[in-house]
Amino acid sequence: MTKSMLFGAAAAAFAVGPMTAREMKAGRYLRGPEGHDDPPKTAAQLAAEVKADFERKHDKVKEIAEQALAEAKNGNQLGSDLKEKADELLTGMNETKARLDDLEQKMARGGGEETGPRTAGERFVHDEGFKEFAGQTRPRGRHVVEVKDISSLTTDAAGSVGTLIDPDRSPAPVMQPQRRMTIRALLAPGSTASNAIEYDKETGFTNNAAPVAEGAAKPQSEIQFEDASAPVRTIAHWMRASVQVLADAPALRSIIDQRLRYGLAYAEEQQLLNGDGTGQNLTGLMAEAAAFSAAFTIAGATAIDTLRLGALQVALAEYGASGFVLNPIDWARIELTKDSEGRYIIGNPAGSLSPTLWGLPVVPTQAMTVDTFLTGAFNMGAQIFDRQDATVEVSTEDGDNFRTNKVTIRAEERLALAIYRPEAFVTGDLGFVA
Repeated sequence: MTKSMLFGAAAAAFAVGPMTAREMKAGRYLRGPEGHDDPPKTAAQLAAEVKADFERKHDKVKEIAEQALAEAKNGNQLGSDLKEKADELLTGMNETKARLDDLEQKMARGGGEETGPRTAGERFVHDEGFKEFAGQTRPRGRHVVEVKDISSLTTDAAGSVGTLIDPDRSPAPVMQPQRRMTIRALLAPGSTASNAIEYDKETGFTNNAAPVAEGAAKPQSEIQFEDASAPVRTIAHWMRASVQVLADAPALRSIIDQRLRYGLAYAEEQQLLNGDGTGQNLTGLMAEAAAFSAAFTIAGATAIDTLRLGALQVALAEYGASGFVLNPIDWARIELTKDSEGRYIIGNPAGSLSPTLWGLPVVPTQAMTVDTFLTGAFNMGAQIFDRQDATVEVSTEDGDNFRTNKVTIRAEERLALAIYRPEAFVTGDLGFVA
């Protein structure tokens, strides 16, 4: 065996790190060889044994590598016995590494354990503090878990979780239809540590740039700003459930993932688009958008023409439109538009193209009023600032909870919306409704 081969083997051994913390903590049992009388070992025990075996063989390979270096330094050849021993150890080390890789794969996909990123509900029920809280015979007080996304509870009556507790039924009920949330994805993301965003709002730009003769006065352009503030607003709601749900992790995960999260996202979508800025409402895009004003008139203009002229109006405000927001009814009307020969103008009914118009994505949402459109530079003209990501709190100290064995589950988030240039957004009627 050459010196480079020994060094390569040693380097390969060092490259294999320990198993992930999640894998080492797995509580699933893996059975040993058939006929073995010992109790089955956990994944963590098997992993520890294989890893220890791998490290022992790695140390032997390292020892031979050091001997080879010493022999090479003295100008001596590596003996045949040492070569055979090195070959044997390398073979054993490779076999152990293969066992370790196989064990990792089995642990990753076996036993029905979920893989990939955890949902908000999974992170909530796996939180160590929550486990301690829920493990009490009669939990008192409250436990808070910070999560990025949250959800909510479906019940027939307040404080009831229905068949979720029944072990013979699916832990997740048949969920109600949910609206697809879209507006947040259009806007630039951001975060803040304050209760308000102070920014300069651009209210107009007059571009008078032009060629100028030598010695002549230069034309003056104008750009107007005004101070603006976007206050951070709180969106929240709560529901009550039986205290027994704390011991039923799948049901609690369903509550958090399927209802509370959707409720917050639903209200947020309405605020980002239609908030009027009064009271605790956000100032939404529709409240700030400029009214549609066509740059020129088209004979027999259709809704498709109107949307193109709306995008042109955004471009004339020195911004490029990045999409259209429509009600699903209006988008269906546009998709079903036919020419004089009965052929569809937009797309192919047999195809699967993403909704686009004039090269821009179309976002259908029921948060938009029928026969109304919004277009604009969503990615540049406005920005969301998250002050507090969605938070879930569970408490037994609320009203009669202690006496009636109830728990209160609350979800809330805080955010602000800054609209830098209102002229970068245009809204108007499509002409479908007289």
